[in-house]
Amino acid sequence: MATYTIKEVSEMTGISNYTLRFYEKEGVLPSVKRDESGKRAYDEENIEWLHFVVALRSTGMPLSEIKQYVNWYKEGDSSLPKRKQMMIDHKAKIEQKMRELYKYLEQINYKLALYDAQEKTLNQLP
Repeated sequence: MATYTIKEVSEMTGISNYTLRFYEKEGVLPSVKRDESGKRAYDEENIEWLHFVVALRSTGMPLSEIKQYVNWYKEGDSSLPKRKQMMIDHKAKIEQKMRELYKYLEQINYKLALYDAQEKTLNQLP
């Protein structure tokens, strides 16, 4: 199985070395291994976790909730209902935020349409 250095993972994901170390320290990456010399050796599973963490963070999930999710994940299949419910709840929050953003986008589009109409009127004046 291929492994990657922290620098390679940072370049692949766009996540800084500092953030990668922070995520590991905070317990949001379940199992970063070390090589013979003690350096981090990320594998494909770690990369997938990082993409998942970025998706959760980018959609507003607090780090404390992600950490809770990881802890439940480590518990195994018995925590599946809790993890699923957490994802359902988070999905609902994202969908609500998307509805709000769409409403705001409609307001902006309305204002732009007014500007277009005003410009058309001004261009028709002698």
